[in-house]
Amino acid sequence: MDLLNALVDKGLRRELPTREEALAVLATSDDELLDVVAAAGKVRRQWFGRRVKLNYLVNLKSGLCPEDCSYCSQRLGSKAEILKYTWLKPDEASKAAAAGVAGGAKRVCLVASGRGPTDRDVDRVSETISAIKEQNEGVEVCACLGLLSDGQAGRLRSAGADAYNHNLNTSEATYGDICTTHDFSDRVSTVQQAQAAGMSACSGLIAGMGESDADLVDVVFALRELDPDSVPVNFLIPFEGTPLAKEWNLTPQRALRILAMVRFVCPDIEVRLAGGREVHLRTLQPLALHLVNSIFLGDYLTSEGQAGKDDLAMIEDAGFEVEGADTTTLPEHRRQHGDGGAEPAQTADAEADAEAPAATVPAPSDENRRDLVAVRRRGAGTDLPPNA
Repeated sequence: MDLLNALVDKGLRRELPTREEALAVLATSDDELLDVVAAAGKVRRQWFGRRVKLNYLVNLKSGLCPEDCSYCSQRLGSKAEILKYTWLKPDEASKAAAAGVAGGAKRVCLVASGRGPTDRDVDRVSETISAIKEQNEGVEVCACLGLLSDGQAGRLRSAGADAYNHNLNTSEATYGDICTTHDFSDRVSTVQQAQAAGMSACSGLIAGMGESDADLVDVVFALRELDPDSVPVNFLIPFEGTPLAKEWNLTPQRALRILAMVRFVCPDIEVRLAGGREVHLRTLQPLALHLVNSIFLGDYLTSEGQAGKDDLAMIEDAGFEVEGADTTTLPEHRRQHGDGGAEPAQTADAEADAEAPAATVPAPSDENRRDLVAVRRRGAGTDLPPNA
């Protein structure tokens, strides 16, 4: 297929595809799916070999957010029956983080609901970062606290934060359709503040909110322009009690095409399979490992993921390996901030290892879709052990 050959050649040269090429990937048929996965897999292996980086979420403060982001179970007016609690103490957060590190996580992501942190909140998170790093040598810490005010990025960096996450989520043209309490430019500004402070930028998207192919391509190109080190790809989890509860727009095949498009646009960037993978990819999750080089281990902020041991088994069974703390994630030419490793990343022959075929899985019926969303009832904010 000429399109895929051209995209592989560009990806191996770190050359940006055109918008038309990116749109064409999303328009490919299910019959062409394995060809698309195989092509994007060549690019993934060139820059990241067969390594999979594990990340672990700790929800520091859950629910009761004043923002009205339509996709979020923690939003203003949400009726989703999620866990709600105020700030975890540093030792509680460190204990939760340790479970993820013990499970193989290389990065701990500290997340708190809200528009953005107060200065007191930055102090709390700084104490938490110190506690985690004291107890877990070599772990990376990423903060995700919402919109940043002047000077806060620098304080987080000084406290030991390696990275900051703030997703663009969707295209600038449609951002107002999913949120009215802040705008697209606010999000761009926060990513730029994190970069200016010396933190590694982590910024991604949410697919499945009713957006068009053009919206998906636009947000990925906007991310590429920001040049983050990590791009998480989330698939909407349609929580009951949120405005997007009925938005079931994804099949496993479309989810894979979206991941492939992101990989072609971001060939040498850490592409992370994030929230919603179990809900929308289901039994085709192993195929996604040929496209992404990073996943979350265990549970998410307000929903449960598959068991951590199953994540590890999936990685091994698919022929991949968990990235160790002594390995640097990003290719050498992209290392600006360092990411916890001393050894250079190993690349693999771009022509090696054909993708394994997988059966097409039908989308869930209307009757059982709700059963795919499991609200988190364990881990941070509860008395039950975490899933890691």
